[in-house]
Amino acid sequence: MSDLSVFFAQNASIEVTEEVVVSERFKAKDSTQPVPWKLRSMTEEEDEYIRKAVTKRVKGKNGVYTTETDHNEYLAKLAVTSVVFPNLKDVDLQKSYGVLGAESLLRKMLLPGEYTTLLQKVQEINGFDKDMNELVDEVKN
Repeated sequence: MSDLSVFFAQNASIEVTEEVVVSERFKAKDSTQPVPWKLRSMTEEEDEYIRKAVTKRVKGKNGVYTTETDHNEYLAKLAVTSVVFPNLKDVDLQKSYGVLGAESLLRKMLLPGEYTTLLQKVQEINGFDKDMNELVDEVKN
């Protein structure tokens, strides 16, 4: 048997943080270099909260209710939770784009390709980048 202490909270890796250039358009003052965004991983507890927030009960045929998840809103909230810098909840930053809310800010400040790049990195840092076949191969080795 293996030592169970490797699973203790104090022995687990802390959250993953990574700097990513999401857009070449945001440059530091007096520089030609793009400013990287800082992303962090989140916990399953945070993910569950987000999933619940974007899931609604919808009345279907014959009055039967089903649940429906807004995938686009889920990804937006996932991104907002993972972005550490820039602070998307900063009121002045939101005002500069004429929006209220971090999700709206992301959609307004980024071009479609930049937004997609951000979403891909956020999913990757949170472990959503591997498909089942990759995971099976990894477990086999």
